[in-house]
Amino acid sequence: MRVIFHIDVNSAFLSWTAAYRVMVLGESLDLRQVPSVVAGDRSSRHSIILAKSTPAKGYGIRTGEPLFQALEKCPSLRVVPPDYRLYVECSRQMIRLLRQVSPAVEQYSIDEAWADMTGTQGLYGPPVQAADLLRRRIKAELGFTVNIGVSSNKLLAKMAGELEKPDRVHSLFPEEIPQKLWPLPVRELFLVGPATERKLRRIGISTIGQLAAADPRQLRRHLGKQGEVLWHSANGRWAGPVCPEPAENKGYGNSVTVSQDVLDWQTACQILLSLCETVGMRLRRDGKSGSCITVSIKNTAFHTYAHQRQLSYTVNGTQALYQAACQALDEVWDRQMPLRQLGVQVTKLSAERYMQYDLFSEFDPDRQERKARLDETVDGLRNRFGEETIRRARFLNGKVAHMAGGLAKERRTGVTKAVENG
Repeated sequence: MRVIFHIDVNSAFLSWTAAYRVMVLGESLDLRQVPSVVAGDRSSRHSIILAKSTPAKGYGIRTGEPLFQALEKCPSLRVVPPDYRLYVECSRQMIRLLRQVSPAVEQYSIDEAWADMTGTQGLYGPPVQAADLLRRRIKAELGFTVNIGVSSNKLLAKMAGELEKPDRVHSLFPEEIPQKLWPLPVRELFLVGPATERKLRRIGISTIGQLAAADPRQLRRHLGKQGEVLWHSANGRWAGPVCPEPAENKGYGNSVTVSQDVLDWQTACQILLSLCETVGMRLRRDGKSGSCITVSIKNTAFHTYAHQRQLSYTVNGTQALYQAACQALDEVWDRQMPLRQLGVQVTKLSAERYMQYDLFSEFDPDRQERKARLDETVDGLRNRFGEETIRRARFLNGKVAHMAGGLAKERRTGVTKAVENG
C-alpha cells in the first residue's frame, strides 16, 4: 500500500515570523501566544489579514478580512508586516528536511508539501508513528508546528491534515472515509469553492457523504466534467503520484489594487506598464513568451471585466506586452466608472519566440532585437542591485510604483525561483 504524507505549516506566515523572533532575535514574546496577525501597511486600501494566531482566532478574526475590521474586533491586536524573504527561507528549510526522510517530495505551495513515504516503514515505523516523529522533528529543529495528514493518496492525506489543528497528526485511510470524511460539509472537500458549493446545495447536496452517494450522471449534468471528478474525490479516489518536479506555469500574471480610484487613461496605462514590467521580467527569467495578453479590471462598483488580445506572434518584452495590454484596456474599459484594480496576464506560452512577418507592416527585426537586449540588461541590473536601480523616466516623481502588483519584490525575482525549485 502507498503511504503519502501531507505536511501543512500551521498559520505559516505568523509561525515563521514568531519562530524567527524567538529563536534568532531572542525576543521573549511569542506572537503565537497573543492576539496577533501578519498584515500589510494598515494605511493601504488592500491591507488584509495574511495569517493569524490562535488567540486572534478567538476574537473572530479571519484570514483574508480587512485589517481595519480585525482591529475593531481586537484593538490590542499586534500587527506585524510580511517578510517574504524569511518565508522563502523557512519554506526551503522545511523542504530540505522532508527530502532527508522521503525519496519523493512535491511542494504544493510555500507552506504545503506531499511526501511519498512508501517503503520507509523499516526506517521510521508504522505510518502514523513516522508522521508524529516527523512532526516533532520539524518543531524541534525549525521552531514551528505543522499538521501532517497520512493516507494512501494525496487527496486523502490533504483532507486528513485538515481534520483538527494545530500541531496534529491524523490518518484518513480508505476504510476510515465513512467515519471521518463523509460527515463533513461539502465545502471542506479539496477544490470545492463557494460557487461549486452553491451548485451542489441547489441539488440537495450539503455533505461530502451525500456527494459520494450521488448519481455521477446527475452531477455531470449539473456541473459538467467537474461533477464526476468531485464524485470520485468524495469517494477518496485520487491516483496522482507525488511529483518532485514542479509543474510548468500555464500563465504569468500580476494585478494591483490601487490606493486611489483611477479616473484617467494616462494613469491607467502607467499602472499597466508597471504590471508589464513585473510580468515581463518573470517571463524572461523562465525563458517563456506568450501570444495571449489579458487585461482585467474591477471598477468602483466591484464589477469585474476582462478582455484578451490574441497575437500572431509570441512576446516577452515589456514594451510589446504593454502595447497589447493598452489595446485590450481600450476595448474593455468604457471610462465611465473609475477603476480600483487592474491586472495583466500572459498565456498560450512557448519556450521559443516567433514572429509572423507582414510585408505591409513596419516591423523591424533589428529594432526588436535591440529591445530584447535592453530588457536583458535591465533585468540583469535589477537582479544584481535591486529593483530600484533603474526605472523608466515616466515613473520619476510619479505616484505609481514602477514595478507594481500583488507579488512582493522578493517573490517577483530570483527568490521566487527558489520557492518553485524547493
